[in-house]
Amino acid sequence: MQYFQDPLQRLISTQSSKFPEYQMPSVTWGVIQGRKEKLVSRVIICDYLKTIGILTDELEDIELPSTVEVMRERVEFLQKLGLTIDDINEYPLILGCSVRKNMIPVLGYLEKIGIPRAKMGEFLKNYPQCLHASVVVELVPVVKFLRGLDVEKQDIGYVLMKYPELLGFKLEGTMSTSVAYLVSIGVNPRDIGPMVTQYPYLLGMRVGTMIKPLVDYLVSLGLPKKILARMIEKRAYILGYDLEETVKPNVDCLTSFGIRKEVLASVIAQFPQILGLPLKAKLSSQQYFFNLKLKIDPEGFARVIEKMSQIVSLNQNVIMKPVDFLLGRGIPTDDVAKMVVKCPQLLSLQVGLMKNSYYYFKSEMARSVKELVEYPDYFTYSLELRIKPRYQRLKSKGIRCSLAWFLNCSDLRFEERLQGEYIEAESAGPTFIMGGKLELPGSEIVSEEEDESDDEILYRRTVSL
Repeated sequence: MQYFQDPLQRLISTQSSKFPEYQMPSVTWGVIQGRKEKLVSRVIICDYLKTIGILTDELEDIELPSTVEVMRERVEFLQKLGLTIDDINEYPLILGCSVRKNMIPVLGYLEKIGIPRAKMGEFLKNYPQCLHASVVVELVPVVKFLRGLDVEKQDIGYVLMKYPELLGFKLEGTMSTSVAYLVSIGVNPRDIGPMVTQYPYLLGMRVGTMIKPLVDYLVSLGLPKKILARMIEKRAYILGYDLEETVKPNVDCLTSFGIRKEVLASVIAQFPQILGLPLKAKLSSQQYFFNLKLKIDPEGFARVIEKMSQIVSLNQNVIMKPVDFLLGRGIPTDDVAKMVVKCPQLLSLQVGLMKNSYYYFKSEMARSVKELVEYPDYFTYSLELRIKPRYQRLKSKGIRCSLAWFLNCSDLRFEERLQGEYIEAESAGPTFIMGGKLELPGSEIVSEEEDESDDEILYRRTVSL
């Protein structure tokens, strides 16, 4: 792809080996001029720029080339990259950049580190200031810094396309301090690279005014720092949520809908995105829907959100599929409502899997539907990996017990129960609920280990979010 056509006779062949990607102009700065000649040339060049629609007010303090021909080549070069006259008017100082000394070295380097030539115009529209930079002194150190954070080489271009202003940051300033602070609260240094790739804007955030106030506020709600660090590792973009405009109003919104303050941390840890949603509208819509279609009152709806905060963004058509399945099995509406309040994870299950589990429950286990109403969590366990093998063990030993007794425990505890002399009483699970046993996209089913603390259980589950 050529930015200047051969008929123009404007190439500098001697430079083609150094920057083969871009063709050199034939003229650079023109002849050496005296003061009077420079003033005359400036007037002529400005008149030319005005005729093609470029505003010259901001060009008074920058050095311009000596001839119109050189300026025309600059304009044409920028246009061939994809910039329009309007784009140039957004940052007219770009016309102070020499094609040979500034533009071609910078563009060649940017292409080398992964910014596609087809998107170079878009990149320059977003950050034209980069053309003033020195490749060796300013650009290379930033790229080395990103690589030092474990940003993959093939991701450098992607990161800079998302946040080109990084090229203008000083390494010892905001970028270093934001990384140091995140590591200090428990973020794994090895995760910084993927975090920057996902959300490079964190490198431009000031610790004192943006990151630390958000962290301190979330910790004040009861989120342990190590849990918060895991959240940030997986979803770095939550650092971009505005504390005063979005996060605090959303937390207030949750409490206004009946979410208890003591479980706010759990609600956020399950679904960190809840901090950045247009929450009032979503909660109002879902609460009305739950009341109308599922006959669940506002208090029951609040308990549902506490146990599975992802419900806030769950499509209502998706919600109705498992509900219709349960109703179709002859379970009364009131009982279905009780099941949903006890185990909201039902609402995001695939109906096909529910059918298989229900068929096994009725045909093989021959149990009463009343038991499903009492323990709807049954549907959230894997039929092949947990329900069938454990039930077969019970059947071979002639043990009759509740669904919860043989399902809601780790493999180790299940073996201990089978070896016991009596059926022990069921104990309540951890109070810090993290969304039950449902395997959500990107997560894993986690069994409660009775010898773990609530914090440890919370830690494991948050990591899997």
